[in-house]
Amino acid sequence: MSKRPLWLVAAPSVFLILWSAGFGIAKLGLQHSAPITLLALRYVCVLAVLAPFALILRPPLPKTARAWFDVGLVGFLIQVVYFGLCYIAFKSGVSAGGVAIIVCLQPILVALVAPRFVGETVNRLAWLGLALGLAGAVVVILARSSVQAESTFGLLCTILALFGITGGTLYEKRFGVTHHPVTSNMIQYAVGAAFCLPVAWATEDMHVTWNAEFAFALAYLVLANSILAMSLLLAMIRAGEVSRVSALFYLVPAFSALFAWPILGEAMPPLAWAGMALAGFGVAMVSRKRG
Repeated sequence: MSKRPLWLVAAPSVFLILWSAGFGIAKLGLQHSAPITLLALRYVCVLAVLAPFALILRPPLPKTARAWFDVGLVGFLIQVVYFGLCYIAFKSGVSAGGVAIIVCLQPILVALVAPRFVGETVNRLAWLGLALGLAGAVVVILARSSVQAESTFGLLCTILALFGITGGTLYEKRFGVTHHPVTSNMIQYAVGAAFCLPVAWATEDMHVTWNAEFAFALAYLVLANSILAMSLLLAMIRAGEVSRVSALFYLVPAFSALFAWPILGEAMPPLAWAGMALAGFGVAMVSRKRG
């Protein structure tokens, strides 16, 4: 077997850091903007950043209508369904802990569906790792905040968001083909903007409080969270087993809590550190290569 490139070896760690920090930074942004307005602005800015690269590099475009559809559908499931509904759930009264626990079910759903949908089996050791990872993630969440769902609508949005990220991950693994990262991102964020802009215009006042804090949050969400983290996620899905990649999401609550400490001033209780270690051990078991 050929040796994996260095960037692919480092990809899980880099992705986890960029993706996890995005939750606390998005929370900063939502203090100055309505949720769908923030998403629409984020996606438009991503397209503006990528446009010069597309003009200079002229990356190849999908060759068939089906290929265009496949890339666009993954973008819709992740950028519109997952991110959009998570942001709405926060604004609708569902606690951060409630959203995190529901979304943490994603690796379990992927492991259940993967054998039939993408032909990947999950062995007993990996199932044990998934269970430990979920337990660790729940410990982190419960140690930091109360779990409550005051809004039935918000809870429903969170459940649909879970299916969005699960469906996008599985669909990318089965039908996704290797496109230039500029091509994939341009198509997927164009789909996100095309859906979010009309929704924001119809349902929100689209008011944004422009200040240094919001500018920082938007810049991070555009460059680190949208372009770099999403490119790494899609690359890892194509290069590895989807259940192993999805197991990384168990570490997101722990790392999000870690980054929220300096960003939002939310301290990490001792029990949260223990949950973080348990989740890491579970992910290591899932990521262990089979003989």
